[in-house]
Amino acid sequence: MQAPDPATAAVSVPMALQFELVAEPADPYAKRHKPGTSASAVTAPRRIRLGVRPVMRGDTGKWVVGNLAWDVLSRAYNFSSLNVEHMDWLQVFRSLYMATRTAYATGKWIYLDDFNSPLLWNLLDQAGDIGLELVTSRKNTSVNRQHQARVTTEVASMDDGGIRLVPRALANDVALDPAAIGTMGAPVHGLFWWDGGKDNTALTQKNIHFAPITEAMGDALRQLINARTPVDIPASAREQFLGAYYPKLRRTMDLRPSSGTADLPEIQDPELVLRVVHVPAVPATKPDRRRKAGSQSIKATGPALELHWHWEYTVGEASTRYPMVNDRTGHRDDAYETRLLKTVSETLVDFPAATGESFPHAPSLHPGSNEHVHLLDVAAARFSTEALPALAAVEHLRVDTSGSVPDYTELKGTPQIGISTKGTNDGDWFDLGVSVTLDGAQIPFSELFLALATDEEHLMLPNCHYFALDQPEFVQLRKLIEEARSLQEPDESLKISRYQAGLWQELEELSTTAEQASAWEKSVTGLLELQEVAAVPVPETLHASLRPYQQEGFNWLAFLFKNGLGGVLADDMGLGKTLQTLALITHAKVSAAPGTTTKPFLVVAPTSVVSNWEAEARRFAPTLNTTAVTDTLRKSGSDAAALVNGADVVVTSYTLFRLDHEAYASQEWAGLILDEAQFVKNHLTKASQLARAFPVPFKLAITGTPMENNLMELWSLFAITSPGLFPSPSHFGDYYRKPVEKEANSERLKQLRRRIRPLIMRRTKDAVAKELPPKQEQVLELELAPRHRTIYQRHLQHERQKVLGLLGDMDKNRFAIFKSLTTLRMLSLDASLVDPKYASAPSSKLDVLFEHLEDVVAEGHRALIFSQFTSFLGKARERLDAAGIEYAYLDGKTRKRGEVIEKFKSGKAPVFLISLKSGGFGLNLTEADYCFLLDPWWNPATENQAVDRTHRIGQTKNVMVSRLVAKNTIEERVMALKEKKAKLFTSVMDDDAMFSSAITADDVRGLFDV
Repeated sequence: MQAPDPATAAVSVPMALQFELVAEPADPYAKRHKPGTSASAVTAPRRIRLGVRPVMRGDTGKWVVGNLAWDVLSRAYNFSSLNVEHMDWLQVFRSLYMATRTAYATGKWIYLDDFNSPLLWNLLDQAGDIGLELVTSRKNTSVNRQHQARVTTEVASMDDGGIRLVPRALANDVALDPAAIGTMGAPVHGLFWWDGGKDNTALTQKNIHFAPITEAMGDALRQLINARTPVDIPASAREQFLGAYYPKLRRTMDLRPSSGTADLPEIQDPELVLRVVHVPAVPATKPDRRRKAGSQSIKATGPALELHWHWEYTVGEASTRYPMVNDRTGHRDDAYETRLLKTVSETLVDFPAATGESFPHAPSLHPGSNEHVHLLDVAAARFSTEALPALAAVEHLRVDTSGSVPDYTELKGTPQIGISTKGTNDGDWFDLGVSVTLDGAQIPFSELFLALATDEEHLMLPNCHYFALDQPEFVQLRKLIEEARSLQEPDESLKISRYQAGLWQELEELSTTAEQASAWEKSVTGLLELQEVAAVPVPETLHASLRPYQQEGFNWLAFLFKNGLGGVLADDMGLGKTLQTLALITHAKVSAAPGTTTKPFLVVAPTSVVSNWEAEARRFAPTLNTTAVTDTLRKSGSDAAALVNGADVVVTSYTLFRLDHEAYASQEWAGLILDEAQFVKNHLTKASQLARAFPVPFKLAITGTPMENNLMELWSLFAITSPGLFPSPSHFGDYYRKPVEKEANSERLKQLRRRIRPLIMRRTKDAVAKELPPKQEQVLELELAPRHRTIYQRHLQHERQKVLGLLGDMDKNRFAIFKSLTTLRMLSLDASLVDPKYASAPSSKLDVLFEHLEDVVAEGHRALIFSQFTSFLGKARERLDAAGIEYAYLDGKTRKRGEVIEKFKSGKAPVFLISLKSGGFGLNLTEADYCFLLDPWWNPATENQAVDRTHRIGQTKNVMVSRLVAKNTIEERVMALKEKKAKLFTSVMDDDAMFSSAITADDVRGLFDV
């Protein structure tokens, strides 16, 4: 409360709280009934109430009411002379009382027997602090605030065999007269009493006392106290009272037998009973049947527990059994049961049940269910060894056990894991054996792995010994075995391929013993030690000096060839993959045993690269007998045997390889080499399937872009070169592709990179070709001319609406969607590419290109110009012709490819127009130092291949790369999507960056966000 101003307080009139015992008028119609008596036998006593009202010091020094009343205290301006602190206290007192009332007025008195807030006692304590007195209306009487009071009920036997209930109250260890007591509040929080016993005729002359009670009081005891007379139960109603009412009263009041009363029954607290039945093991009807907790019909394979719960209430010698659910028969103590069940739940919270829930098995230990609980195997063991001892310590919980207790023993040692390999009829595959022992016990591997795979927390052995499965060794073993199984077909025995060296290494690190088949040890040991492979001398017949990284690549290829292992040479474009491969072929020929006829290598390459392979072989390995096949065997009048005879290298195209596959497969080859192997990246194509099935001891895939769009392209290459690494495409998709591409699972990505590391070699120009001049890249953003912009916007709205309507089933509508996207890309270049009627509309992109091209040519530079659209390259040709600039032109229809390339390389033409598809591989154009990309695409590998026609080994000048992008068109969106997709290749091949790879419906929607 706010302290008053000292000057004002000195002259203010003090106030007080006057107490008065008020007897309600007698009700002649109210009768008090006793069992066995008539309604007129006894008249109910008058009710005594304790009222209070505000008073103030009068002029004579006495306490007077004056014009004070509870309902006018709020109008403080009428009482400006009164003590402000006292006035504030009284107003708070009234407000606290009214807070629990529904009436608006209080009347003359506030009765403390109706003052329901226990905050009353804090307020009364504050009264003394501010000097507000507690007074009565008589000079010789007093009001006394006592410390506390305690109430019990005495139960006494009467002489006639009846029972008497008498309330007994103590205040300061002094017994109070039960005829002079009243209660305060509802629920009761205090007592008041007065001196003088039953003489209630002069209540104003009594001393008044009051105090808070120490314990809560039920309504039955409140009524008994306020009656102020004992309650007598006649002998005829004694048994009915003891059986039906006595137990209930025990829960609502402190009942105490009086001295000499020995025949009253003892009422014990309710007891929660757990009956535990140990059920012996029963053979299952099916050996692989898994049991389910809570089932009513269980055919177990191990021991079990049945738990039955109920309540017992005991009065004297009689005990009554009640179900867990309160069915309202008899007198149940819901509050007591709830408290005990809470204690049991807290005790069992650390003991998980077979269902994965915590004990008590919901809802069996709570009101609402009477079902018993089944616990099986490890759950039964843990409950028996851990939970039951804890339950036995809970007060008022009794555990009754029946049946024979199994020898439950927990094994806590460190697992000892052994692995082994055993050869099979397929030289690439070995049976994988795994053994586990724990504390000297042999653990059945099939049971162990099943438990691990189903996320069990423990495993039980047939002898009832059990152990936890959360140990690090088991967690790692599960991951590795899951990987081995996930990459195989279902129902196969556990196997490991000699290509899965990384998986074996991690298993070996986990194992304490490892036994290896000799063939396995030979191939796997080498794969795991590739970084330490000894250098192989470069054959003297190879007319080239290998750079250090090329020597390293040659060493790796020689090792793979020696051990009959396939691989992927994935060096960046322009680092000499062809030269490294020719070094391997030359090495294979010169290292053959004297007198041995060596078998040739079959090289499959894109049609445009076949002649380049032949030329490179003659340049760097002139001693090799190289044959280039440019037509089908039938048309050329030749056969495969004639080709192979005396040849060291046979080069053919992917198309001819597919058409003449049977003829090529009928011959014996030293190896199959797939150049620009991205041509077989789709494992569903015929070329990829034929390459996988081709019978040859060594396969090598050569590509600077082993993966362009998704991880299945990588799988396709390894399915050809290392068929045991990831045997199943569907399982590879589930185990690697989805987690990496859709879920950004970095751990699974790291695991994939560890698995492919021994069988793929990739170096980037930035890492190994330090001598290469810089490659400067820029994006030239340009605005479409007004008319061009109008045409584009008109078509954009139409195509946008059409595409968004097709995205519900992108796979079905993929062709139509990409057709619309292609239309918008062509419109970004030149509107006449879509409709000739727009021929007069200017092409902003060609205008910008030629602004730069004039300076490039004038300064003596050489330029490559790429586009995916040959029709747009035709537009550029027309502009070059009009400007009088010499150029070379190459697309898929070009017949004299060599002459066209030579025209540019010789310097006759400073500009080379190339379609992106035709010029993305097989060209070495280091004469150029400028590169223009007229139309961006979301496959960054395609653009990189084009640029690397000039930025490669042999380039001595800085290379300037310019990408022309029309602003506010689909090209801007394509650039953003390309940046996102570029992270796929990097994440798998170069670092741990993450990305989402495949073009999704959301990606396409993003192309239309404007």
